[in-house]
Amino acid sequence: MIRVSIKEKEDINRALKRFKKKFEKAQVIKDYRSNAFYT
Repeated sequence: MIRVSIKEKEDINRALKRFKKKFEKAQVIKDYRSNAFYT
């Protein structure tokens, strides 16, 4: 599970940007699609 904690006085958009980077780096969609084909 990917977690991003919002720092004090941080804009929500910046936190979402960090989340998206972690999400892409973890290759969640790629793994899901490859596993969905076989199930």
